[in-house]
Amino acid sequence: MIRSFTCAMKFKINICKEIKHTGVLCCLDWSKNDEIYTIGDDQQLFKWDTKTRSETQVAKLPEDFYPNDLQWLCGNRSSNKSTGNSSGNKANDSLLICSNDGRFIMLNRSARAERIVNAHVGSINVVRWSPDGTGLLTAGEDGTIKVFSKLGMLRSTIIQNETPVRIACWSANSMSIAYCTGSFIAIKPLAANSKLIKWKAHSGSVLCMSWSNETQNIASGGDDCQYKIWDNQGSLIYASFVEDYSITSVEFGPKGLYLAVGGFNMLRLCHYTGWAYSNMKFSSPPIGSVYSIRWSKDGSQIAAGSGTGALLFAHIIEEEKASRNLKAKTISRKEIELQDIVTRTIDTLDFPDRIIKWEIGYGYLVVATTNQVHIYNEKYTNTPLSIIDARPDVKVLILAKKHFLVLDSATVSIFTYSGRLHLTPKFPGLTAQLALLNEKILSLGLHYMAVRDCGDESLIHVFDLIPGASRQNDITTCHTKTTVQQIVVSRAGAINDQYMVFIDTNRDIFCTSLKNDSTFEIHKIGTQVISTMWASEANILVGLHDASYTIWYCPGEACMDPTVVALTKYTFHIPELGKNIVLENFEGNIVTLKSSGALYPIQVHLFCETLHKLLNDDLWVKALSLCRRIQDSILWATLAAISSKKNQLEIAEEAYSASLQIDKVKYLQHIKNLPPNSYEQMAETSVMMGRSNEAETILLHNNKVSEAIQLCVRMHRWERALDLAKLHKKEPDLEWILQQRKNLYPF
Repeated sequence: MIRSFTCAMKFKINICKEIKHTGVLCCLDWSKNDEIYTIGDDQQLFKWDTKTRSETQVAKLPEDFYPNDLQWLCGNRSSNKSTGNSSGNKANDSLLICSNDGRFIMLNRSARAERIVNAHVGSINVVRWSPDGTGLLTAGEDGTIKVFSKLGMLRSTIIQNETPVRIACWSANSMSIAYCTGSFIAIKPLAANSKLIKWKAHSGSVLCMSWSNETQNIASGGDDCQYKIWDNQGSLIYASFVEDYSITSVEFGPKGLYLAVGGFNMLRLCHYTGWAYSNMKFSSPPIGSVYSIRWSKDGSQIAAGSGTGALLFAHIIEEEKASRNLKAKTISRKEIELQDIVTRTIDTLDFPDRIIKWEIGYGYLVVATTNQVHIYNEKYTNTPLSIIDARPDVKVLILAKKHFLVLDSATVSIFTYSGRLHLTPKFPGLTAQLALLNEKILSLGLHYMAVRDCGDESLIHVFDLIPGASRQNDITTCHTKTTVQQIVVSRAGAINDQYMVFIDTNRDIFCTSLKNDSTFEIHKIGTQVISTMWASEANILVGLHDASYTIWYCPGEACMDPTVVALTKYTFHIPELGKNIVLENFEGNIVTLKSSGALYPIQVHLFCETLHKLLNDDLWVKALSLCRRIQDSILWATLAAISSKKNQLEIAEEAYSASLQIDKVKYLQHIKNLPPNSYEQMAETSVMMGRSNEAETILLHNNKVSEAIQLCVRMHRWERALDLAKLHKKEPDLEWILQQRKNLYPF
């Protein structure tokens, strides 16, 4: 039976008491994490400080300029592609504002107009900088979408419709544009000869839309009083209940975890799959419809304009995370409450700056604020172990057993829990790709760190974390055949038992070894997997499907043999949880799933985790005794796979016999009859594990050429056998190969 408990977060909302704009406030955007610009129909441009809630009038636009939309292009979003370095110069900051007479204007940080461009016939409804900062798009009532250079020069007209285009936005890689006309949503790839994807999204007009850079999902809201979540192929992921009023604004957070939804006197915080954490109603005073929601760059707070001209500020509180017996919860912008479930003690940690990102696990609490990273041991929370100076834009924080990773707009850094910088991974093009990295394509394990290349999405860069000389430029690259969507690296096990698992665009899941001499032999171990995660204490893997999950109890050792993979995995169907299930955590032998705001802890095979711990400590006799006592098929198969890899032939023979794998038992008996620890025995063991290339290498490196040729013939690798015979001038072997081939294929 699956038991659940709910988790809740909400917005802490502040409404500016003094209304500075007349009419509807629908134009605003963040320039910094604590600075926002607004403009209304009164043509006044204000700058607001979120710390003090104070405002400053920056400029007064011409009286005939009625704004419809604005967006900041900050220096850290633009990159110099020739050098690969991010540009953080304020001179590159540019504010883009469009009007209802077909013009858009570019302002610099000093509010001086640098460009005024007549772009459309009629009103421009939306204007957006591209994610890479090299261009911008405009969409208007004339039904056209145009792309301009950063300097305001027209590049091309992408779309020409007979009906007005209300909303348009870029994809994360700037290679596609999504837009809305009437009740339809369409995606137009910018590549030549690409097919337009179009679908009917709402029964009424689409009023708002947002495209997540992290998950690639699209959120939309319309006159039919619903908001919906779509994938980038137009398939419906989530549809809300019908609200009382139209949905006027939707916006994904920059981290891809949250969605903010606005309507008439309503602001809602949602999970990125659509279900709501909390719903705030405004009755006293009423503020009208909520327009133009914008998340701050660090994803911790939002600003929104309303139909009455009021400006709303909100930040997330009551975010909860748990590890072992410790539960943590944010209670304000600068405070975290720690509760020990066993001792029932509660401590409150007060930080000098606003909390951006925080994680708890492996006995540590790591909190990133706007200026520092604080590291706490869960047993001594009165004083931090260390405090590290950090940038104010920490985007990703990942904890592992020995290290933790910090990603900001400038670097990827790996620290020890004592606060010492351990590694700064680097690979060609990394600096230009920092804005595109996220938790799905960045993984930190016990001994390795892996990151997918955003330029070539079929490349994975692997760094080892072994103590010693700096290895920031000592990388290995894994080439895959398809685009990689998610990567995860082992979080437990010995250094020679480290594995990497990745999911591709076809939702197939693959496994490969991360040994120092690894050639990244990739093996497929499953299909139709949405997300995956390693256990924190053993090399056990969980994969999530649409309405089920699968546990692989030894994917690394079993991946070479599909038969062993089938014996060492278990799939459990959970249709009662629905389709929008999220894999939240895998700590110990407990998998935590999240669905519609509820957490569902599920226990995996307890004895398999115990078996892994025994084998990791080389306690083979105790492991065999455990299997004999429990008499479980998955347990026996797991022992067989691991013992075969570790060359424990006696134990592997009994384990395979208990798993009814008679062919493997006979092959093991053949291996045992060979001279102990001989090269032939080592080669035959490699063959049994599916590593035929390794077996051939062992024989050739030890001058066992004839044996290597015989191995190739047994494996029906005829061309390779002939090449070896010719290379080493083995005339008798050459004649023998031809005779064997003739005997096998007489015609």
